Amino acid sequence: MASGKGRGENGNAITSWKVNSLIKKKGGGPSAADPSSPPCSPLLSRPGSVMSFTSEEGSAELKDPRVVFQSLHLVLDENIAFFRGQGSSEPARRFVAVFSLIQSHARSLEPAIQAFTSVYHVFDFDAATPANGYRSLVKVVLSCLLHIVHKGRYVSSSWRSLFFRASHNVTELESYCSALCQLRALVYFAQRLLTANRHGDLFFLEERGLSEEFVRQYASMHKGCFYGRCMGFQFTPAIRPFLQTISIGLVSFGENYKRHQSGIGVAASSLFTSGKYVMDPELRGFEFERITQNLDVNFWKAFWNITEMEVLASLANITSTTVRVNKALSVPPHSFELPLAADPRLHVTITPPVAHCGPAPVNMRLLSYELKEGQDSEELSSLVKQDGSSLNIDLRSKPRRGPPSKYLLVHFHGGGFVAQTSKSHEPYLKSWAHELDTPILSIDYSLAPEAPFPRALEECFFAYCWALKNCHLLGSTAERVCLAGDSAGGNLCLTVSMRAASYGVRLPDGIMTAYPATLLTATASPSRLLTLIDPLLPLSVLSKCLSAYAGTEPMPQKRAEKVNTMSLVRKDTALLLRDFRLGASAWISSLLDNGRGGKNNGTDTVRKSVSEGALNAPQSDPGPLDSGVPGTSFLKKRDSLKSQTCQDLGSHTPFGTSPPGQQGGLLRQDSRQQQSEDVSFFLTEDSGEGPPDSQLPLVVVPDVEEEPGFVLGPPRCPSPSSSAPQEFPEGFEPLRSDQLADMKLQTSPIVKNPFMSPLLAPDDMLRGLPPLHIVACALDPMLDDSVMFAKRLRAIGQPVSLCVVEDLPHGFLSLSQLSRETKEAADICVQRIREVFHCKAPPRTQRKHRKLERTNHGMGSVARAEPGEEPGTVTSQPSVEIGA
Repeated sequence: MASGKGRGENGNAITSWKVNSLIKKKGGGPSAADPSSPPCSPLLSRPGSVMSFTSEEGSAELKDPRVVFQSLHLVLDENIAFFRGQGSSEPARRFVAVFSLIQSHARSLEPAIQAFTSVYHVFDFDAATPANGYRSLVKVVLSCLLHIVHKGRYVSSSWRSLFFRASHNVTELESYCSALCQLRALVYFAQRLLTANRHGDLFFLEERGLSEEFVRQYASMHKGCFYGRCMGFQFTPAIRPFLQTISIGLVSFGENYKRHQSGIGVAASSLFTSGKYVMDPELRGFEFERITQNLDVNFWKAFWNITEMEVLASLANITSTTVRVNKALSVPPHSFELPLAADPRLHVTITPPVAHCGPAPVNMRLLSYELKEGQDSEELSSLVKQDGSSLNIDLRSKPRRGPPSKYLLVHFHGGGFVAQTSKSHEPYLKSWAHELDTPILSIDYSLAPEAPFPRALEECFFAYCWALKNCHLLGSTAERVCLAGDSAGGNLCLTVSMRAASYGVRLPDGIMTAYPATLLTATASPSRLLTLIDPLLPLSVLSKCLSAYAGTEPMPQKRAEKVNTMSLVRKDTALLLRDFRLGASAWISSLLDNGRGGKNNGTDTVRKSVSEGALNAPQSDPGPLDSGVPGTSFLKKRDSLKSQTCQDLGSHTPFGTSPPGQQGGLLRQDSRQQQSEDVSFFLTEDSGEGPPDSQLPLVVVPDVEEEPGFVLGPPRCPSPSSSAPQEFPEGFEPLRSDQLADMKLQTSPIVKNPFMSPLLAPDDMLRGLPPLHIVACALDPMLDDSVMFAKRLRAIGQPVSLCVVEDLPHGFLSLSQLSRETKEAADICVQRIREVFHCKAPPRTQRKHRKLERTNHGMGSVARAEPGEEPGTVTSQPSVEIGA
């Protein structure tokens, strides 16, 4: 789905969303002297955030949803009247049916949206930062409606054009109609959250109930419409081509994941098979949904780590900022001492991480734009490891050693606790090193599921303490230290600071977190409802990552065999040649078959797009269905053409093995017979020991047709005999998918650990945090995590700031080089770090070490770990010498 400006046929840029300015100061909107400047929309503007305006509809439409609905109804009435007068042709019937359905959904949504706009300000962090999950959900709905308005206006004005493609336009409208139906279900669910939650709370407090219900609903609701033609409609147009590329790469990667053992083989083979997904958005959405609901966490580790391939990493480094120092370090697991912040005469022993994997070196990467004193020392050189770093060409003159910096930035990368390293985040870290003129130490902590909680926390805390003690090797005097991290790294920034406070060592001078995860439970919130539509954070994928970090994700059985690089290359090359030969043979055979009259003699014909097949297929009217408009009853069943890309997704057999009775590594079976992998998502309540059949049942869904796909027709309601509770208004049921995910709710007490979910930490622990700057995304499913954590800190008097950027997805820091919008958002993060370095705030009262809090001031006794105390954990009996 290509994006464009104005009234192009693709119709994706509903109103040509553009970023006009980056607000630097409070109240810094368009100049009052400029009458052409549109007024700021309270939904879209806030201090320090990226502002968006609409060029055609004007910001007033998003300021007042009534304008959106009025425009929509005018367009719908005009098109319905026009196509009813065009006779009973198939395109006219489809246009009438889809416009009538959209009108029915809009009439039901309008009062709900109006109700939200009157109350969602209650959940904001403050008046200057109007952001919360309810606002985000309203904005997504209005964005979908504006896309429909634009497409409807194009259809009404271009119907008689020679170049008008009826099948393309009606199929796109049907996709947005499906998306609107699913958004309507989310709005109804958000209404129930609004009623059930306490005043001002965004999270559902009870551990079951609505939280459990949403996970069950997610397992069966249709999501493919958000991954095809509607991919990323809620984001800025500059991001949508990237998201489409990611989705095409994902489904192509999934097709070849089980057939190759090297990353190069999978990537190269995916390139050959990506063409069909470019041409067929419906097929792409179908496969995207199927992959996200069935593949395990190891697939996502492999896919997200593509950027660490040497070829791609080298290309990224060539286009990124050149730095003088880029060293991968391996710090040995040796204990050392740090002085207590409250009493420097006393010391605390920092021992190496030991959880799960035992003592092991901690890996990290040092980046510096200029060579500084200590960075070329023999002591640091002894810690450098050769990691095959990508090409980094520095054409500047021979460096001269500069004085050490007063500042030090310690960085924890994101990746859902399961993927990526500092190499994946090098492009923007190099820019930061240049703009801040500060050494950056990025920690390559161990990843789940091989190293679950608390291993990553232990390694990050150990690395932070090592950096304080050895700052002279890093080119810094560490007069001011800042922690920075995004997503999972933001979580680690908070928990490392909490752990430093509990140990009594020096705290960082400030924290900058970008879209952090502060509550790693299945608690429902309005922003988390967006996991149904978000292409980067689907709930099923998010649950796999959190299961792995909590240690409940089952470890896959790996074969113990020795392989070498050449054997992998030979095997992958053979598979590539076989795929190319078979694909070419099938293509030529299909052409020959078509030339002989279109008969298929045992070979697959060339796949037509779903939209073309639906247009040319014979239609039969199954009978009148009330669509809300008399005489417009029409039901069309869209057959989802399932490719063979995920034939082996349900088996999860190791490469080279086959189930009994089958040959080869591919499992060929009907998609309805595949067994979906269990997806675990946590609740914070112990279930106790019980029989296996005590697991929660799957959501009861309406009977599905024998043919795959979903029905594009009036919303279906459950049968009167169904025993399922009434979860939606009578007469409405969201579209259901034939690809059900078996999302079993499991309980795990570990998610209540405040070092895993900082939002659950008691006030005494949060009071030990340094000043915090949070940069969040308005359309991020994790937005409510940031809003509620900021409100929590403000309530106990902790210094905190919250900045919310608009129209950007989760993970925008990794996309900072793609567009002006992402670059401006990344600049906000740099500005927050600079504020930490240059802040002249009065010194904070350092919290005493836990042992000193239980003794008199003059004693200062040093105790060792209690007998039986597990190293690497925080216990109720604190001591000075505890394993990190």
